[in-house]
Amino acid sequence: MLNAMLIGVIVAAFVFEFINGFHDTANAIATTVYTRALTPRVAILASAAMNFIGALTHEGVAMTIAHGLVDVTLDLEVILAALLGAIIWDLFTWWRSIPSSSSHALIGSLVGATIVFTQSTRHVIWTGLLDKVIIPIFTSPIIGFAMSFLVMKLVFELFANWSHHHANAFFHRLQVVSSMFMAFSHGSNDAQKTMGIITMALIGSKLLPAGSGIPLWVKLFCATTMALGTSIGGQRIMKTVGGGVTKLEPVMGFVSETSSAIAIQIMTALGAPVSTTQVVTTAVMGAGSAKGFKKVHWGVTKSIVQAWFVTLPATMVLGGAVTWILLHL
Repeated sequence: MLNAMLIGVIVAAFVFEFINGFHDTANAIATTVYTRALTPRVAILASAAMNFIGALTHEGVAMTIAHGLVDVTLDLEVILAALLGAIIWDLFTWWRSIPSSSSHALIGSLVGATIVFTQSTRHVIWTGLLDKVIIPIFTSPIIGFAMSFLVMKLVFELFANWSHHHANAFFHRLQVVSSMFMAFSHGSNDAQKTMGIITMALIGSKLLPAGSGIPLWVKLFCATTMALGTSIGGQRIMKTVGGGVTKLEPVMGFVSETSSAIAIQIMTALGAPVSTTQVVTTAVMGAGSAKGFKKVHWGVTKSIVQAWFVTLPATMVLGGAVTWILLHL
């Protein structure tokens, strides 16, 4: 039987996943909308469908969240606090139009909540945090940038004799495919974080044995919620990612989307909860840099990169603070 606190955790998880959907929708479709390969409405609805499908295909990232970051069974109040800390950060960065990472917000908040709850750092699995979170923070954007840069250079060589008009028309069509691949990859990685948190709560409530996998209803719940959030869209961040980093053309949109989707799929296979925002942004930078480093608006990029480094420590403080408040109410 579900108690009131577990219901509260599931409701908070619903809110977080919903916000994750509209907060990170821009990552999958910003370049497609900016280059006018699809209208915003069609792009958002198609992205929602691919988010849903992607969310049902993997559970390695969810297992990392549920079992690979802390080695203690957390009270439901603590899990609720971790979700609330991440929600606060997501809403703040959405309001400020900063494409930050919902993934790292949740992880940072969970770590901070655990430290305050246990009054110790010993129950955080620091090796897991390093291998699955910290290292991918740096490697996944680098992979996205490098792959996009190299593929863009290759495209320049292969299509050198094409007219600008014919190349744009060709990549306009291809970009529809690449944006859907990106949306699928986003769902396959991002939706799993909330799956892991809900599974952690079910274990804490003794409704699942320790070490359990992800129940099917949890997968369906998170996939549906992310798709619903995605259908609302993310116009604020879409503007920053789609047009703020560099001037995009269809070929650059296709290359950046395909490169970032491949990078995310690699990390998903490794069970690493990476930031879709980081990978997409650096892939756009990579495609722009292939045309010339002066083509990239490095001032915008600097503010985005700063948000990456602030997210984990800021959400650790938020998660810890909310935990302290809930435990003392």
